Amino acid sequence: MSDGVVRVLTGPDTGRDPTTDAARELIAGLSLRPWGRVAPSVYESARLVVDAAWLPGHDERIGFLLRAQRPDGAWGPPEGYALVPTLSATDALLAALADGVPRPHLLGPAARGLAALTGGLLAADARTLPDTPALDLIVPALVESINDRLGRATIDLPPSPPLTLPPGLGPDRLRAVRAAVAAGAALPPKLAHFYEVLGAMPTDAGPTLTAVGASPAATAAWLSAAGPDAGPSAHEFLRQLIQDGRGTVPCPTPITVFERAWVLSGLRRAGVAVNPPAALVNTLTGATGATGVATGEGLPTDADTTSVALDALARLGRPADPAALWAYETADGFCTWPGSEDGFSVTTNAHVLDAFGQHLMAHPNADARYHRTLERLSFVLPQHQRPDGRWQDRWHASPYYATACCVLALVEFGRGGIAAEAVDRAAAWVLDSQRADGSWGRWAGTVEETAYALQVLLAAPTGAPRVADAVARGHAYLHKPSGPEHPPLWYGKELYSPTAIVAAAVLAACRQSAVHLAGTDRSVVDCGYQATKTAT
Repeated sequence: MSDGVVRVLTGPDTGRDPTTDAARELIAGLSLRPWGRVAPSVYESARLVVDAAWLPGHDERIGFLLRAQRPDGAWGPPEGYALVPTLSATDALLAALADGVPRPHLLGPAARGLAALTGGLLAADARTLPDTPALDLIVPALVESINDRLGRATIDLPPSPPLTLPPGLGPDRLRAVRAAVAAGAALPPKLAHFYEVLGAMPTDAGPTLTAVGASPAATAAWLSAAGPDAGPSAHEFLRQLIQDGRGTVPCPTPITVFERAWVLSGLRRAGVAVNPPAALVNTLTGATGATGVATGEGLPTDADTTSVALDALARLGRPADPAALWAYETADGFCTWPGSEDGFSVTTNAHVLDAFGQHLMAHPNADARYHRTLERLSFVLPQHQRPDGRWQDRWHASPYYATACCVLALVEFGRGGIAAEAVDRAAAWVLDSQRADGSWGRWAGTVEETAYALQVLLAAPTGAPRVADAVARGHAYLHKPSGPEHPPLWYGKELYSPTAIVAAAVLAACRQSAVHLAGTDRSVVDCGYQATKTAT
């Protein structure tokens, strides 16, 4: 290790590593807030306005919706990602206008929300809408709810025709699921996440249940139907979330295993020296079970969380056999959920490559099936690469996240020339897409996406002067004292931001880029500070 790297890691005088200090603070927060840290959700907070006005913080949630409305009347990120939050928020304002409490200040925002829906959001062809989970259930349910409120409205709103569904999207699946519920059929576990639009009651509900489907909205809908006394643990869960969020709630929550796996895997992969408490690491060992582990309580097990948990365990010195992942193998690669996923996920398959790669590092003489899996995924991932060098995924809106996942896995565990060529193309795309201010981002430069872009450049085996310049400018962007915004980019019912996971990605990129540049300690301190702010 060179003297320059030593200085970055230890500091000039104190012997302390500020990146590690920030990472330890982040990890301490994982135990203090075991449900996870997720930014407030427009969709979920609006559902509580509609379904659970009896919960504390009702007026604060309405105020949050008013503050979050865009100048054009919509809510949420750009493009079709605004449809679901705008439907949910508009429905909530209409419900609040009709609840008997005079709120004339809501008339304008509700009218602007309706105008945003009829003026473009609902006109988009369904094939162009982002593939967010259960879009074909949520959108028809909320359009139906808004139309019902408009039909019964006694409030002084401008005349509005009934909302129509986007071309190509119909109500058939929603009707079928609701009919199955009415007939007493058991729903697939994944649908618990969307109970608030299904008219369903969870079959496992009871006094010890904390959350329905890892969703505050689904949990609130159940308690509103069954009564708060039916679920004291769930009631306390909601009250705590509301208190922490000053009236708002996040989604998805809880994300205990998901958050811990991504934070620990990312930090250790970047060489950040962290040693989490044993109790925290033990929550990841469910990944070694027969079907793996789930993101959080109320959700089914999945290959993505299982793979990252296995990777984290291996990097923490507790490698485990990834045999549970065989249950997710398909003709195309590995699915996220067996038998219930509609599309291929490159990030899930990149994480599966990590998990099997870790196992073969510890057991190079393992069964040939493990080796064939590495060879197969080393071929499959490049087949899904876009012509310009990026990857795009169905669990994150930014191609920088998907590209980083694939590049990191292929560099560390990929086999064959096709994997190396794919990495080179990805690095070239990242270099070509850097913004003038040193950042990277799909819609605008963001700290999160800049961190992923830096991880790609620092993993790719190239030492071109252009790379050093790009890393220097990206590193400088990360530690700007003011700190940019951290928009939601992760796929849920709407886009969301898992703030601790984003913070870990920023810290990882800070550490790696500082080492690469043999930069000053001040850069690392500022960057760590920004990452810690991201998570709070």
